[in-house]
Amino acid sequence: MSMREQAHLAGVSHTTMMRLARWLDLDRYEDMRSIYAKALRTSAESPLPERRQDGDGSYSTVGVVAGTLAAEIARLGECANAMQLTAAASVLAESRNLFSLGLRAEHPVAQHFAYTLSRLGRQAVVLDAAGGLGIDALRGVGKGDVVLAVGIEPYCRATIETARQAARQGVAVVAITDSSVSPLARMAKASVIVISNPQSFFKSIAPALVASEILAKLIAAKSGLNVYEVVKEIERQLAELDVFWKR
Repeated sequence: MSMREQAHLAGVSHTTMMRLARWLDLDRYEDMRSIYAKALRTSAESPLPERRQDGDGSYSTVGVVAGTLAAEIARLGECANAMQLTAAASVLAESRNLFSLGLRAEHPVAQHFAYTLSRLGRQAVVLDAAGGLGIDALRGVGKGDVVLAVGIEPYCRATIETARQAARQGVAVVAITDSSVSPLARMAKASVIVISNPQSFFKSIAPALVASEILAKLIAAKSGLNVYEVVKEIERQLAELDVFWKR
């Protein structure tokens, strides 16, 4: 594709494609396109399973996947996406009770979000359906409470239904999702849209995971707490519990 065609599909300006090429230490976008075309030809001539057996040429697959993921993650820092993250963090930071929801492939994102927040002095309850009791945590919730729901296509039905139940009870939904018209985005008060389309056999959760970390840090910054002192105290408590291995 031409630079403008690719930029249009990616939802960015053509100058962003030029900056990407320069970030990769290339003079022009055409140089990047030529390298990518060569990698595709290599893939076509030598299928992935065969390359894995002897390792020859696998660098091209590694480079394509890693480069694609890096671009998708870097996109979170662009102005429009940074505004989405800031708006979402504002809703989450003002919550009375905070919940984290993500099932199947997205469960690590929801769990990591809650864990990161806990290390920064804020708690989030994970609606992980352990033992079928996940939704029980929504008893008595309502206006003032917020749930961060993570959903990447194909969307998990249980995630959508749990988020809908929370919304019916007056809970504000903040979504990390891959489309502005996804089921979660349509019910969300604020959404963070991530791209999840690496050159691989599955959709990556890496951009969603990074988005959750950014949100956790923004929430901590908006909390008004002395985050440095909070983290220092949490680390002291964990040291007393001998949680982490020491040399």
